Amino acid sequence: MNESDKNLENLIEKMMAENTLESPSIDFTSKIMSQITAAEEVKAKVYKPLISTQIWVFIAVSLLALVIYSFISGNEYDLKVNELYADKFSGLFSEFHFSKKALYAILIVPFMVLIQITVLKNYHEKRHQF
Repeated sequence: MNESDKNLENLIEKMMAENTLESPSIDFTSKIMSQITAAEEVKAKVYKPLISTQIWVFIAVSLLALVIYSFISGNEYDLKVNELYADKFSGLFSEFHFSKKALYAILIVPFMVLIQITVLKNYHEKRHQF
């Protein structure tokens, strides 16, 4: 070792001997734990869905009632687009009719898609929970 390394080593040993080991206060752990629990409470956010469960139930019951009514009524309904929007499209869709089966599909498919979305959402939430 050369002279500068010895001087540096002596300086470090002298500084280490002068400084004592610092220890935390007695209630250090309790203070830290209280800060951690306070931070966790701030982070904890209650999930509130955009559309509440009551609204989803109302939508489902309404769609179900509409489908049941259409089966019970027995009348054949054709939706004539030219009668509904005659002033806007002026015969663009003249004599364009939806059959009864198409109307049922238009009513049932979105309902089934909503069910599929909720099932898949629940599946992925359960799969990715820690």
